[in-house]
Amino acid sequence: MLKKVTSSISNAPRGPVIGVFTPCDPRVDQPSRERAANIVRLVAEAVAAEVKLPNGEAVHVVYSEDLVDGEAQADRVARQFKEHGVNILIATPDTWAFPQLSLISLLAHFPKDTPINLTCGNSGPKPGIVFTHAASGALSQYGCLVHINVGNWPDTGQLPQMSESTKTALIDWAYAAVTYQGLKGRRVVIFGHDSMGMETALAHVLATRNNFGLEISRLDMKLLADMLHKKAYDEKELQALRAWLDEHAKPRIELKSELDDHRLNQSLAMYLLVRDVMKELDAVGGGFMSQLEWGSDRRGVPLPVADIMESLFNSSFDHTGKKAVLPYATEADVQGLLTQLFMTWLSAGNPPLFMDFRKVWEPWEIQKLAKELGIALKGDTLWEQKGIVDGDNSGSASFDWAALPGASEAEIMKNISFPLAIEYYFPGMGNSVTFISPGSIHGIAARMTYSTLSNMFGMIWDEAETVALPDKLAQAVCNTSNPTWPHTFVTPKHATMMEYKQYAPANHFHMTWNLQTSRLQYWMDMANVLSITPWQALPAFREGIDRPQPLLYLINGGENQTKLLRRR
Repeated sequence: MLKKVTSSISNAPRGPVIGVFTPCDPRVDQPSRERAANIVRLVAEAVAAEVKLPNGEAVHVVYSEDLVDGEAQADRVARQFKEHGVNILIATPDTWAFPQLSLISLLAHFPKDTPINLTCGNSGPKPGIVFTHAASGALSQYGCLVHINVGNWPDTGQLPQMSESTKTALIDWAYAAVTYQGLKGRRVVIFGHDSMGMETALAHVLATRNNFGLEISRLDMKLLADMLHKKAYDEKELQALRAWLDEHAKPRIELKSELDDHRLNQSLAMYLLVRDVMKELDAVGGGFMSQLEWGSDRRGVPLPVADIMESLFNSSFDHTGKKAVLPYATEADVQGLLTQLFMTWLSAGNPPLFMDFRKVWEPWEIQKLAKELGIALKGDTLWEQKGIVDGDNSGSASFDWAALPGASEAEIMKNISFPLAIEYYFPGMGNSVTFISPGSIHGIAARMTYSTLSNMFGMIWDEAETVALPDKLAQAVCNTSNPTWPHTFVTPKHATMMEYKQYAPANHFHMTWNLQTSRLQYWMDMANVLSITPWQALPAFREGIDRPQPLLYLINGGENQTKLLRRR
């Protein structure tokens, strides 16, 4: 049958769609079948209520009350799911079922890398747990990655509710699956080439496409320079953006001349121009090269820095009010952008922080400086015991990181200043962004890396928190690098400072707050990204924090060995 498609957009949901179903034993009694169908609905409702995209929208969740007893039912449910765009699968077995006749037959309709989760209770009467282990073993034998979530719900009753720990584990897995599937077919926009000769910032176009399904649209910075020269932006909106910035921070905006004022407006216009280009291309993230050609090379015409533009993209608000974070990387650091992008999606849209891996202050060194400044040491603070990394960079610092999570726009902006850029670095001038992040922000600090030997990406990561130093000490630390840039004092949870400074994969690292470890681990499983944690103090498994390793890893020699085998 021949059919011409129309130019209208399909009503089918775009991006990740989760399908919930259950295998079942065709021999069981009707009440058990009704209970199994009810569990499907209850689980689907829980997932739909909890899982969000970075822009705050709910993820599409569909479910089928058709019990998958055998091949015919597997085919029917699979067709139903495919018609609704399902690309993530959750099975909720509450009874025994025959793996090949049910789950395996259904999976045959989907690509091999489709995320699949088996969530069950530890039930005795009609043991879904027995099916879960049988199916997990069968799938793992033929190389299929599957995550199981052996949790708890009541053995009896027609409407059994998952325990909170069971639901939490499932929601964390779902965020990983949504990130993995939701970014396929999307794109990021990079202005310029690999800035400053940083090979660790390269846009590995083919590897990124093949591993993550992400496209990298590369635009020359000349386009932005031309648009800026042509004033290809809405002048009234530029005035509104400037008025908003003045309202929040005018006393803290350094301007020495009319030319400085003009350059600030150009910097703000850059945000509007790039925002519109990214919207036109439906981009989920971006990056800007800047150095050297844009603002530093005196052979050309140096233009204003992009610091405010980059910070606005990474922030949860701008002059229009609340907005979705759009991860953005300074210096066209694509691997930094990927780190920020994946962690923002995994955290349901939390703002990322882009930092130089600047001076590492080992405990003895920060204690020595404190003593020189006459600051009494008590020995009970994290910075005294473990030391800090002074994370700072001239761009990309999300405004949100100037205050604690949940702070209002006004609370955040009152902590930010906008000094003039350092002229010898940036002769095009413009204004930098500066603040000191508060302490007690918890999250994951990480950095993606890539190796041509394996053609694989890896993630070096640790749980971390920010620390607050005494004011005098904080300023002294800032002065040792650059006081006009944002500073976040980061202490990793497991890495010693010796380990941290020896094993950094690049000169940049990134942090996202309130990101659960298990979500990152689940995503690295799905995306086949190597998990790199060379910290001696990190246990192999922590119940309630780490995700249980898939059986596939256990029967193939370990996590990274299995990932290398899967890459072949």
